[in-house]
Amino acid sequence: MHRRVYLAAVGTAASAGLAGCSSALSVLEDDPCSGDECHIGMNRTEFLPESYEVAVGDTVIWKNTSEADHTVTAYDGLIPDEAEYFASGGYESQEAAYDAWEDRGGRLGSRQTFEHTFEVPGTYEYFCIPHEGAEMAGEIVVTE
Repeated sequence: MHRRVYLAAVGTAASAGLAGCSSALSVLEDDPCSGDECHIGMNRTEFLPESYEVAVGDTVIWKNTSEADHTVTAYDGLIPDEAEYFASGGYESQEAAYDAWEDRGGRLGSRQTFEHTFEVPGTYEYFCIPHEGAEMAGEIVVTE
């Protein structure tokens, strides 16, 4: 009788532990985006892929593929001089994006997307405000 109780308890614990695996498994994926839905996914503390290359005039779509809130925020000084600044929420500077985050401005909830069209060649570095301390950062390389 005790063996059945033990096995039932172990089975219940295993089932409960696996219940969150669908979002946990997305952390293990190298590329959580497929097709035209998105180009860059976001797990708990990473952009996937971390580096992405496009041609001038291409639009990049980021998708929050995790359960955590994220932002896509360009570093002011780490984009080409002539390039348009970009950030989820439409902010015009890194400082404005930081200020807005205090009220969750620019937030991308689970499965939400953000897109930006790159018109100037060069390397664009960006990050996620709430996960900046965890070094959640990426780069877009725009070629002619």
